Amino acid sequence: MEKAVVLVLRVSIQLLALPIYLLSFLGMWDPFCKKIFFPFFIEKLTASYNRRASGHKQELFCNLQEFAGPSGELTLLEIGTGTGANFQFYPPGCKITCTDTNLNFQRGLSKSMAQNQHLQFQRFLVAPGEDLNQVADSSVDAVVCTLVLCSVQSIEDVLKEVLRVLRPGGAFYFLEHVAADPSSWTYFWQQVFYPTWKLVFNGCCLTREPWKNLEQAKFSEIKLRHIQVPLYWAPVQSHIVGYAIK
Repeated sequence: MEKAVVLVLRVSIQLLALPIYLLSFLGMWDPFCKKIFFPFFIEKLTASYNRRASGHKQELFCNLQEFAGPSGELTLLEIGTGTGANFQFYPPGCKITCTDTNLNFQRGLSKSMAQNQHLQFQRFLVAPGEDLNQVADSSVDAVVCTLVLCSVQSIEDVLKEVLRVLRPGGAFYFLEHVAADPSSWTYFWQQVFYPTWKLVFNGCCLTREPWKNLEQAKFSEIKLRHIQVPLYWAPVQSHIVGYAIK
């Protein structure tokens, strides 16, 4: 019965979003989404999300400096930098390499860089998290990935690259929305919105369980918590937050 209700509601949502499905069928939605809609949406979302998640981010990144190298300098690689939503939480002097697959975030990213001059920005790489071949093995102290694993092609391949580029003893920091408890109403609505949400929001999957991938990866230690971020307007309240040590 529940599956039938989900299917009916899912079709109803798809009918409401029919113009987007038609644009997608014609090959017009993807370029519009990547170039105009998604960068605009992310820039607006960042301020709202940071207000609601700032406490979690401050707690998450409070020990970043502890992973600095012998020189005392912290080298950090961020996967899926977007508009630079995490910059304000990084310690002064942190040397950052930014990566993303979408160059259309540059307006918001440039604004964030100008507002966070306590950081040292090294370079920007156009690269997916699954293929960071421009970054040398064991060359960074920390890797950060927030709200990105929901849309990558392979979480497993991303984690392999994270482990490759991290120096021994380095840390991978994450904050990701995930599948809710299967018995919850949130999970029900995640099932309903799943196909349309993925289409509209550039491949974002609502029901991934990345904590399982983290547990299977070859980290020496994982500190992970399941939390709720009060995003009541969207089915993405359920999150995992923490860091894993190589």
